[in-house]
Order: sequence, then C-alpha cells, then structure tokens
Amino acid sequence: MAHKLVDDAIVRYNKILESQPHANLEWTDALTDRMRAHGMIVGSRLASPFLRPHFISRKQYEQLSKAGEALQAAIERIETHALSTPNLLQRMELLPAERMLALIDPGYSFLHVTSLLNTNLNNGSMRFRNYQASSANGLAYGELLADMFYDAPPVKEFRKKHTLTKFGGTKYLLSALLKAYKAYGGKKQPNIAVLEFKQPFQTIDGAEYMVLVELFRKQGYKAELVNPEQLDYRNGVLTKGDYQIDLLYRASSLQEFLLRFDLNHPLVKAYRDGKVCIVNSFRAELAQKRALFSLLTDEQLTAKFPAVERKAIASFIPWTRIVVASKTQKAGETIDLPEYISANKDGLLLVPNDSSGALPVFDGLSTDQVAWDRALKQALRERYVVQERSEAVTAKFPVLFQGSMEMREMNVDVHPHMFLGEVKSCTAHLSAANSGFSTMEGVAASFLLDSK
Repeated sequence: MAHKLVDDAIVRYNKILESQPHANLEWTDALTDRMRAHGMIVGSRLASPFLRPHFISRKQYEQLSKAGEALQAAIERIETHALSTPNLLQRMELLPAERMLALIDPGYSFLHVTSLLNTNLNNGSMRFRNYQASSANGLAYGELLADMFYDAPPVKEFRKKHTLTKFGGTKYLLSALLKAYKAYGGKKQPNIAVLEFKQPFQTIDGAEYMVLVELFRKQGYKAELVNPEQLDYRNGVLTKGDYQIDLLYRASSLQEFLLRFDLNHPLVKAYRDGKVCIVNSFRAELAQKRALFSLLTDEQLTAKFPAVERKAIASFIPWTRIVVASKTQKAGETIDLPEYISANKDGLLLVPNDSSGALPVFDGLSTDQVAWDRALKQALRERYVVQERSEAVTAKFPVLFQGSMEMREMNVDVHPHMFLGEVKSCTAHLSAANSGFSTMEGVAASFLLDSK
C-alpha cells in the first residue's frame, strides 16, 4: 500500500533524526548557511524550518498526475467555452479590466503554460481545492531544498534503505516558456524577465524569483528580475532601463497588478500591441477565479465533456457555487442556495472569488450560526463562492525552532506543477495547524519515495 510505504518511511526517518549523531543538530548548521546564502530568510526565520522532507509515493504521484492532467483539460475546455460565450464569461465575475485583457490574443494558443493545483492528499483520498495559474510558486525553492537535503547526513542514512528521486521542475518551466515564445513567433534566443509584484512587507517572494533568475542564467539565458514600476515601453520595445524584454514570466496575479496600475501601464500597452510574450498570458486569469469550480461542477455545462474529465471533476473537485440569491442544483436536487448555506454550515466554506487575500475565508465548522449568517450576508454582497469543505491534511513535522528540534502539527498542501498540461513536478507547502504559530510556514523539500 502506498500510504504504508510513506508512513513507515516517516517513522524510520524520525528515528534517524532522533538518534546520534543527528540529534545534536550540528548538521543543520550547513543547511541553514546554504539557505541564508540563497536569501531564504524571512525576517529572522528560515523560509523552510522543516527538518524532514515530504515523501510522496510513486503511486500517489501517478494518481496526482492522472487526475491533474484530466482536470487541466476540463479547465481549458470550460475556459475556451467561456471566452466565446458572453453569459458564461459573466458568471466568472471578472472585473471589467480583467475581462478586456482576457479577450486579447496573447500570440500563442496555450491557455496555461504553467499552473498548479492546491491539493489535499490523504493516503488514498485526494481533493483539489483550487487552481493557480499566475505563477509556479514554490518551484525554485522546492528544487533548491531537495538539492540541500539530498546529501544532508540524516537523509544519506535514510537513503540506505529507501530510494529518493528529486522532482526538479525549473527545467520544465524554462522549456515551457521557450515553447510558448516559439509559438508566439519568437525567432531568436529571448531576453527573459521575471515580473514580481512585491508588497512592502514581502521579502520571500523576491528571494525565490531571484533564485529562478539565477537558474535561467545558468542555462545560458539573459534574465532579469523586474517589478512593474521599472518597466518602460517605447517604439514597440518593452524595457527595464537598457534591458530589452522579449519574454516575460508573470510571477504575480493580474488582480494584484490592477489594484495599483491601470490599462495605460507599459506592460499592458506592449501586450496589447503584441510586442512582448507574457507567460502566463492575462487570459489565464480566468482560472484564478474560484467561480471556475462553480462552472466545472455544473453538470449542465459539462454533460458533453469526455468521460475521463467528468469522472475527475466528480471525484476530486468540491461542489462549488457562486453565492447569489437563487436556486441551483446539488446532487440532482433543486435547492434555494442561501437557505442551503445557512442550514448546512458545518460542511461548507465561504471563499472569496478572488485569491488576493483581501477578503476573509469563513469556515462553517468553526463558526457559530449567528456569525455564519452574518458571513452569508457579506458573501451575498461581495464576490464569494460557497464550497464543500475539504478536510485539511495534517502531519507532525520536526521543526528547527530557536536552535532546537520540536515536533509540530502542520497542514500539508501538495502542489502538482503542470507545464503545457502535463504534471512534471511536485512541491509541498506547510502551514501551522494551529493559529498560535501562524508565521511558521513555507515550502518543504519533497521527494518521490521508493523502497529499495
């Protein structure tokens, strides 16, 4: 059984970690020095304080890949339909500027060059919570951490009885970027820019994107980290200072961009004129809306989808609806949506349609009825979806905290990374399972696990 392989591996790894010479933690000095050298520090804490890698069995990875690729196909099918059907596009609840940018041809046919799925992977079960198409978050750090851990003393000891395979990932990202650029019409080796949109309090994102820039440079490409304020567009050329940009990797969401800039920004003008290849295109922003899952779980819309896609939706996507005062379908029955939400709070979440973090998520199970009904009123006023609750997957991880090792209960989100519709890599994001340690989160090193 795949989960027994993983469970046994975790027990064995923890025993190794708790035995000498590893228990004295001297081996972590070299690890933390390498993290610091790559800027993997947030304030005074490590971006990844986790002393155990996350293990994924080959069977789990194969299931993730099969389901993820079927869903990607279904997502692209529904988006293509929406782009040519005004009333369906309206159901996505796009802002006017988002809608306008979605209708601009990016110069290539791929809707998603790079994307990931937020996944609850629990032994034999799996649920995809949302789809992310703005950037390959965690990919560069995940690759770096895997390199760091692979030769760390406890992992070396562990590898005597288990085979660990690194996922990699950035080579697939670069390959996908170049394929999009070629499809766009690019003939020469492109100058690459990685666009970050950093809030004043964010330092970790910039560090990861700088790692990505360095990895591109090692592959022989000119690459620069840029932010929107540094861009200029004149005479059909997008630049950062003297650096001419041919291919721009957009490591930020369109909504973040539109909160600070308008459609006269140099990046938008260059995109509209077809003078820069942007990956992912602004068209990909359709998939950032959680209303996308509302369309996917509407059986009237997906009735003619291929059987493999309909099965993946039914098995792995939580039932989702845009919160409006109307009737809808659930399990073949007609329900009054607000009444249903009010009466079934323990099994539901109220989630903002946009993933910017500006509006709160409401978990019915941890909310009393009065507060839940108040949240429902807010959801009816704002852009929200209601979604069936997926149980968080938690696991105990050894954490380096103030120079000592502690076992902490962590929420585990698994992210299969897709490039041009194929799952090619996987990362894990951990966050504290209790709010008392909410700052303790980050990417964990991830490995494909086989027994020898």
